[in-house]
Amino acid sequence: MKLTRWMLACVGVIALGACHRSPPAAAPEPSAPTASNADSLRADSIARAAAAAARDSAARAAAREDSIRRANAAAQAAEEEVRSMLSAAVHFELDQSDLSAENRALLDRKATILAKNRGLRIRVEGNADDRGSDEYNLALGMRRAAETKRYLVQKGVSDAQLETISNGEERPVCQEEGEGCWSRNRRAEFTITAGGDRLALP
Repeated sequence: MKLTRWMLACVGVIALGACHRSPPAAAPEPSAPTASNADSLRADSIARAAAAAARDSAARAAAREDSIRRANAAAQAAEEEVRSMLSAAVHFELDQSDLSAENRALLDRKATILAKNRGLRIRVEGNADDRGSDEYNLALGMRRAAETKRYLVQKGVSDAQLETISNGEERPVCQEEGEGCWSRNRRAEFTITAGGDRLALP
């Protein structure tokens, strides 16, 4: 009987101990984001979007500037080519003022430019080599300038756009003796006297 009571008491102690054992600790629940964290995330997102937009805007602006720079360079190169065409001399045979086929082709291109730029004024200067008298070469230079002007007017250039003078033999581009040099001096030159600040391209 004593043994039975003793066993019951042990069982009771064990049961009581089990009842007082603490349950295992529950895992902490994740904390919900606070209002300040949400504001911070939103601000970061806005800042990233603004930075991306700024980069895109800068890239577009740089592309526009590059495009404008290339267009301006191309326009400047084209205008320089037109100026070079206008200033190119025509050349003549000994004692002649007739225009060769090559000269006429060059003058055709000049006429197109002059017709497109009605405010442009050109001086046509006739020149001769140093053979012959001063008087003869002066007259020959004038015939060359006049024939050049006549052809341009015939091609539609206004008479008012052209003036003619003769330098005779006084302005050689080459002073050596020989046909290679004389042929370079037998020429009509072209000088822009007005309206050449900005040329309209044909």
